[in-house]
Amino acid sequence: MAQIWAKNSYCERRQVGALIVKGKMIISDGYNGPPSGFENVCEDENKLTKPYVLHAEANAITKVAKSNNSSESATLYVTTSPCMECSKLIIQSGIKRVVFCDKYHNEEGLNLLKRANIEITHVKL
Repeated sequence: MAQIWAKNSYCERRQVGALIVKGKMIISDGYNGPPSGFENVCEDENKLTKPYVLHAEANAITKVAKSNNSSESATLYVTTSPCMECSKLIIQSGIKRVVFCDKYHNEEGLNLLKRANIEITHVKL
């Protein structure tokens, strides 16, 4: 389902989707893209990602933060392994398990999650 959700992204370089699941129920979702109210363009004229584009994990975590749900002890399903910044958000949000398909080019985020004793599962599709 995270892969299907990724298709909502307007980003050209990489489309990433994320779902937060708790008690077999999806409590939040997200995909990479600009903040609410911005034009749906992720890359500049040089095809580089604009600095304000949010990652799928950040969108899902902030979305659950605005709801009546709690991500404490939840599982995050994401199409690409989290970067360092998203890993910090994952730790702070109480998510206890991360499942991903593709590895991000930099594995610092995964290393941080391991250090925080968050369960990591790499599912190759």
